[in-house]
Amino acid sequence: MYDSGGSFAVRYGSYALVTGASEGIGRAFVVELAKKGLDLILVARREAVLKQLAEEIQTHHGVQCQVLSADLAQQEEVERVMAFSARFDVGLVVCNAGFGTAGNFLDNDLSNEMSMLSVNCEALTRMTHAYGAKFKERGRGAIILLSSIIATQGVPRSAHYSATKAYVQALGEALYEEWRGSGVDLLIVAPGPVETGFSKRSKMQFGLTTTPDVVAIDSINALGRQRLVHPGWLAKVMSLGLSITPRSIRVKVMGMVMKEMTKRLPS
Repeated sequence: MYDSGGSFAVRYGSYALVTGASEGIGRAFVVELAKKGLDLILVARREAVLKQLAEEIQTHHGVQCQVLSADLAQQEEVERVMAFSARFDVGLVVCNAGFGTAGNFLDNDLSNEMSMLSVNCEALTRMTHAYGAKFKERGRGAIILLSSIIATQGVPRSAHYSATKAYVQALGEALYEEWRGSGVDLLIVAPGPVETGFSKRSKMQFGLTTTPDVVAIDSINALGRQRLVHPGWLAKVMSLGLSITPRSIRVKVMGMVMKEMTKRLPS
């Protein structure tokens, strides 16, 4: 487990790799890990945005930043990311890349749904397997998986997205136990609504939200100490409310919530 008096670079390795690093939660992780003194590999689709972020991080925090533009919906792009990162002492991986869809499942474009499955699940699985094996062999490292508060039940009008996050949640819970005592830390991060570009892409309207900074800070503080973190007070309250509600009722309640959040979409 991570010693709060020690160094992240000593505990894990000098480099952290963050996917979905260009905005929102990913960008917040980049900033907070730079404050810890880690060099960074920034991965996202928008190269220009990544380069600008890298310049800011290097200027303000004095760490090295490598930039790689990649579309993680493509298997060969995932492989390219892992090949690129092999040149560096990566000891911490934040699997943050992902997106969501909303509305009735049958009304949604199937190709977009399959791309979401590729990014949210397949790319994450490939990277978790590859980096997990590397970290276990050397006896140190950490992987952070981004789940969601909605991962514990089906969510009407966000059926497939919630299913992808349920996959991440179940995978992370099992790997935490499998890796216990190996020197490899695993953390599942399950936020509630967060003010990012996610809501725009998924066409959902959020009410109360948590900031990306809170998600990143709470997650980094929990790494090596907890299996699961619900960052921010909103996620904690929502998690408590859901945990004491029977699953069948949770599905109906979340369906009503999503109906309100997606009221501009076809019903």
